[in-house]
Order: sequence, then structure tokens, then C-alpha cells
Amino acid sequence: MMKVNQLLKPNVVNTTAFNSLPPKHRDVVNDFYKVVELEKGNVVDRVEAAVDVVADKHNVSTEIVYNYIDKETGE
Repeated sequence: MMKVNQLLKPNVVNTTAFNSLPPKHRDVVNDFYKVVELEKGNVVDRVEAAVDVVADKHNVSTEIVYNYIDKETGE
């Protein structure tokens, strides 16, 4: 059964690593994907800038996003 917040804010990705995250971390990762598309520069600069922006916005550690990226990439 879907929850109301899932209907209002669809997830950007649907992977095992993403689905294993707590709800707050899912929000952080969803915003990360949105922000990384808006940033300018090469891919490394865009990712690093997006991580900093979403960590500040959600008041969480940047490690949450970096750990998620590691799980997704299998590193």
C-alpha cells in the first residue's frame, strides 16, 4: 500500500540501496538527484556541490549521500 507522501513526492530512483534507506534519507537522496541536474560544471563538481547543498538543506551529514553513492556503485 502506498503512503500519501509517496503519491505526492515520487522517488527519483527505485533500487535496493535506495529502498533500504530511512524515509528522511530518501528525501535527501531525491533532492540530491534534482540538485545535481541543476548545478553547473563537470560531473565531479556538480556532485560535490549537490551533496553540500542537500546536506545543508536537510541538516544532515554529507556522509549520508556519500554512503548512498558507494552502495549504488558497489564500492
